[in-house]
Amino acid sequence: MTPEGALARLLAGNQRFVAGAPAHPHQDAARRAAVAGGQSPFAAVLGCADSRLPAEIVFDRGLGDLFVVRTAGHTVGREVLASIEYAVSVLHVPLVVVLGHHACGAVQAARDLVAAGSPVPTRVRAVVDAIVPTVRHAVACRENDPDRIVELHVGETVRRLRRSLDGRGPVLVGMVYDLRTGRVRSTSDAPRKGVTAL
Repeated sequence: MTPEGALARLLAGNQRFVAGAPAHPHQDAARRAAVAGGQSPFAAVLGCADSRLPAEIVFDRGLGDLFVVRTAGHTVGREVLASIEYAVSVLHVPLVVVLGHHACGAVQAARDLVAAGSPVPTRVRAVVDAIVPTVRHAVACRENDPDRIVELHVGETVRRLRRSLDGRGPVLVGMVYDLRTGRVRSTSDAPRKGVTAL
């Protein structure tokens, strides 16, 4: 499958989801048996761990269709990079999607920390610290819209994955999910100085 074909399949599934008419493809016993011996997903999705953002439901897909990695705020650490590398190098996915969402709690926590030094629970701090650079960049650009900051963070995550993959492999796309409508759309981030836009 081409990257364009993979993206079209995702967007078509999201349209079905938004319309309230999901097809629930590849969710039966026959599909379960068919993929028991191996997987060949057509896309990888690095998404936020928010319980309202399950990629398979949002894109109306089923067993074996998507290789999904989820962390709070779609933050990227060693294990995440290794998982995406596996999807690219071993499973040969043609498309990697970074999926953020509006009203992201992790991004809000990073905004609160930058704005007022609000305390963050120790075990959550690693997630917040990963988002703080994007928030500081937004502040420097006088960007205060929380949803726009989410979009900037999606773009930053895409760039980090691109650097990690070192120009190899699939097309990378940033997308943002609207919690109210269920719609997913591609996002073009405002790049930092010296960084080429997506």
